Amino acid sequence: MSAPKLLFLDCDNTLSAIEGVDELARRRGDACFAAVEAMTAAAMDGRVPIDEVFGRRLELIQPSVADVAAIGQVCLERMESTARETVAAARAAGWTPIILSAGYTQVIEPLAAALGIARIEAVRLEFDAAGNYAGFDRDFPTTRNGGKPARILQLQAKLKPARTVMVGDGVSDLETAPVVDLFVGFGGFVQRAKVRDAAPVFISRLGELSSHLT
Repeated sequence: MSAPKLLFLDCDNTLSAIEGVDELARRRGDACFAAVEAMTAAAMDGRVPIDEVFGRRLELIQPSVADVAAIGQVCLERMESTARETVAAARAAGWTPIILSAGYTQVIEPLAAALGIARIEAVRLEFDAAGNYAGFDRDFPTTRNGGKPARILQLQAKLKPARTVMVGDGVSDLETAPVVDLFVGFGGFVQRAKVRDAAPVFISRLGELSSHLT
C-alpha cells in the first residue's frame, strides 16, 4: 500500500462560514455573544493564547445537547460554496481529507458527513444525562496553542504520509506551517493579516486549492 497524502482542513471560517462557539453564544443573548466573539477573535488573531479562552467561553455559554445540534445544522447550511467539489477532487487525486479543528466534534459531524470526511480531529463536548453541559476533552491538543502542529505530528508518526497539507484561516492553523509540506491560508470568510502575510499560499475560495495539491 502506498503512503497516504493527508489534507488537513480547518472547519470554522474555512469549511463553513460560521465560528461555532460564537454561534452557540448567540443563542444566549447579545451580551454573551459579544463577550465570546471578542475572546474568539483575540485567540484567532493570535493576541491571546487559545487555552486562556477555551474553557472560559464554554463556562459562559453552558451549551446543551440541543444547542449543539442546532448549530451543527447551521454549520452544514453555511458550508463554503466550493467545499464539496474541492474535497471530492482532492479525494479523487489520492488525498485523504481530515478535519482538524479547535471547534467541537458534535457541531462538525453533520458537515463532515455531508462532505464524506470520516476523520474529525476536534474537541468533544461532554454532557450529563439530561443533556446539560458537563465539560470538554481538556486533553485534546487543539484546546491550546501549538495543538494543531502537535496533533499533525502524532498522525504523521502513525500514518507515515507521503505529503501533508494544512488549510485554515487562523493563527493556530498557521502554527502548522513548519510541520507540513504546504500551509495554505484561507481568507474566504475572514482575512487575518498575520495569516495572509505569512502563508506561502493564500486563497479566498477552497476551489483554488486543487492546483496546489500535487
